[in-house]
Amino acid sequence: MKSIYLIVFVALVFSCKNETKKAAESSKETVEVKDSLIYPGEKHFKSIKQITFGGDNAEAYWSFDDKQIVFQSNNKNWNVGCDQMFLMNVGETFEDKTPPMISTGKGRTTCSYFLPDNKHIIYASTHLGDEKCPDTPLRKNGKYIWPVYDTYDIFMADLEGNIVKQLTNEKGYDAEPTVSPKGDKIVFTSTRSGDLELYTMNLDGSSVTQITDELGYDGGAFFSPDGTKIIFRSSRPKTEQEIKEYKELLAEGLVEPTEMELYICNADGSDLKQLTDLGNANWSPFFHPSGKKILFSSNFEAERGFPFNLYLIDIDGKNLERVTHSDTFDAFPVFSNDGKYLAFSSNRNNGGGRDTNLFIAEWQD
Repeated sequence: MKSIYLIVFVALVFSCKNETKKAAESSKETVEVKDSLIYPGEKHFKSIKQITFGGDNAEAYWSFDDKQIVFQSNNKNWNVGCDQMFLMNVGETFEDKTPPMISTGKGRTTCSYFLPDNKHIIYASTHLGDEKCPDTPLRKNGKYIWPVYDTYDIFMADLEGNIVKQLTNEKGYDAEPTVSPKGDKIVFTSTRSGDLELYTMNLDGSSVTQITDELGYDGGAFFSPDGTKIIFRSSRPKTEQEIKEYKELLAEGLVEPTEMELYICNADGSDLKQLTDLGNANWSPFFHPSGKKILFSSNFEAERGFPFNLYLIDIDGKNLERVTHSDTFDAFPVFSNDGKYLAFSSNRNNGGGRDTNLFIAEWQD
């Protein structure tokens, strides 16, 4: 999520780190600039606008022409019981109105993305398994977990919410799809091999190809602007005990996402490299428009699991830079296709509650 399951990180306390890495500038000042949503030190934000005002809102993805955004929300005021997909025109805000829902309203959905025609989206949904919202376990044996629903499949829908094609129908988890900027491939996560691996397929669901094969949860993948590379996050167990715990949780449809690092590879899975080695949870990566940097969310500087902030890093793992200066949660950064704007989710300006809202910042390098 990419992940997925937005509510997860907002109010949880992870295991403490005895030493906080000092690789990035770590100012903890979070006093808001008067009349602004931009915190001191957030030099890459020229301006910022809040889009939603309640619930958990995340994974906002731009149409190829940058005119619309599709996102997921569980805002109870919008008559949903768990995450569903909503559509907005760029420039709209939703403080006193409800955006159109373009998923079925059944089951739970995650990870929508526009297709190149700007007239269709893809997303994952559990509605064929059960039309009700599935249970969402968040802790097991004192540890923080994510559910990996085996009823998730990937669907194509039009902007009126009509499903026009089911793209996956394998047994197990198929979710987290995103589309190459070249408009030719989808990358997604699946358990069809028995582990959580990355796959690519054509836009019509054909030519499914596995591109990762190491034990661990590989997910939240995105293509580079030229479509030649893929960035993703993974919680890859190393020790015998870690491997045992990972396999036991996965057998129950669960994963523990508190230790994740970023990996980069070619679009066919070749030349795989670990990009970060920061500790804690490094996730929701997205390529900078230049293709030379990655913007991602991390709590590696946190001693109690939070805050999560956004960071930039070169694709060779150098020049780590802190971008946001929140004391709570910033994640799911996604650049517009023209590179001028950044959509992301944040707890800022929520009155001290747990709501996670969407923001659009005007980006400056």
